[in-house]
Amino acid sequence: MTDLTQLTLEAALEGMAAGDFTSGEITEAHIRACERGRDLNAFITATFEQALEQAKASDARRASVKESGGEAGKLEGAPLGVKDLFCTEGIKTTAASRILGNFTPPYESTVTANMKAEGMIMLGKLNMDEFAMGSSSETSAYGSVVNPWKKHNRLVPGGSSGGSAAAVAADMCLGATATDTGGSIRQPAGFTGTVGIKPTYGRCSRWGIIAFASSLDQAGAIAKTVKDSAILLDSMAGYDPKDSTSLNVDNGNWVDACETSVKGLRIGIPKEYTVDAMPTEIQSLWDQGIEWMKDAGVGIVPVSLPHTKYALPAYYIIAPAEASSNLARYDGMRYGARVEGENLIDTYERTRAYGFGAEVQRRIMIGTYVLSAGYYDAYYLHAQKVRTRISEDFRNAWEVCDALLTPTCPGAPFEIGRQLNDPVTMYLNDIFTVTASLAGLPGISVPAGLDQDGLPLGLQIIGRALDEDTVFACAGALEQAADFTAKPEKWWL
Repeated sequence: MTDLTQLTLEAALEGMAAGDFTSGEITEAHIRACERGRDLNAFITATFEQALEQAKASDARRASVKESGGEAGKLEGAPLGVKDLFCTEGIKTTAASRILGNFTPPYESTVTANMKAEGMIMLGKLNMDEFAMGSSSETSAYGSVVNPWKKHNRLVPGGSSGGSAAAVAADMCLGATATDTGGSIRQPAGFTGTVGIKPTYGRCSRWGIIAFASSLDQAGAIAKTVKDSAILLDSMAGYDPKDSTSLNVDNGNWVDACETSVKGLRIGIPKEYTVDAMPTEIQSLWDQGIEWMKDAGVGIVPVSLPHTKYALPAYYIIAPAEASSNLARYDGMRYGARVEGENLIDTYERTRAYGFGAEVQRRIMIGTYVLSAGYYDAYYLHAQKVRTRISEDFRNAWEVCDALLTPTCPGAPFEIGRQLNDPVTMYLNDIFTVTASLAGLPGISVPAGLDQDGLPLGLQIIGRALDEDTVFACAGALEQAADFTAKPEKWWL
């Protein structure tokens, strides 16, 4: 039998439907891969025993459905990973932080509940940057995630969804949930040779996802192929009355859209994304992407997004401001870790000093500062005005094009520890992804080439709000043209 861990999600679902193998068999194969891949530190909590029980139940459901002539769930029997920002009933959820301790939710996030209803087998909770604050998955209280692409000079997998990206790239799961606040799906996908889809803000419910910045956080998926990412998103998305920001709109026909012709579409190339000191390899890959899209029958249109240069500063005011508010609830009183002090205030201070890592503390302090009296108007209010201008830039661009093509990241994955103590350089990793987040737009990263060291590089498609169909169509065309088949050498086995 073919190594079942090498299959795409699409092929695995087809194989189980055809009776070529069972969910039990493919789940066992992925569990073995997870056990052999411990050096990557992709998981915080493994749930292998539960996964085997779920697989057994899934095989019974599939047999019953086949006998009755019904249809199996969209993810029936597929072993997947879940970022440890999604609350999972009865299973420890940490947000990669010490402050949550052994918190075990008595409820399930809407996204994972939707996926379980469609037959997902959950292998465990995946490592990440603490509270999703980071671009390298090094801020986790459970240690850094390792990019599977290089054994020597251990590299970061990007962040904050680094565990999700590393696990998918290393064939430890068929796909994984992820979240994106300023690029935390697309950037790690670009760093690991995987596909990462961030949908329109409001497509996926935020209920049961531990909050970082509520006006920016959005669930999505990391997968092996564009079509796999569409399958995952289709099972995740949907209206949820428990989330006031959830959009009451129907899902598109995203799986079919991946194979839709893009002939006649117009792709915008934003001139502001050509940044100073951008590596030649990134520019060359972008140029190649433009040629690929031309060959697919797409019209190339130059566009301007003039407020792009203000996006990162605005983001790193708005996101920390929302974080300082959201993280005020972690005080050691009701759940999570608690460090006793001499009085109530001392207990608060000791608990938060112990529980939050350096990056989280930094962002709380920044957020508290920009919201404080005398600085709210000077910083936070101005940042929100910039956000409005960025949204206007995109609306102007949509008058002449249907989607945008940009690089995903300004460079290849870097060594663990190299940028950790240089927050400004670290924040620059989100320079190409943060604009779509501020505007609430869908974006996808597609692996498109290798740099001179054999490390993966990605290209990004950004689309109109609620137009994931076009995003998937363009991504499918890009994927077909790039024909990216490189895989990391499995040095960890």
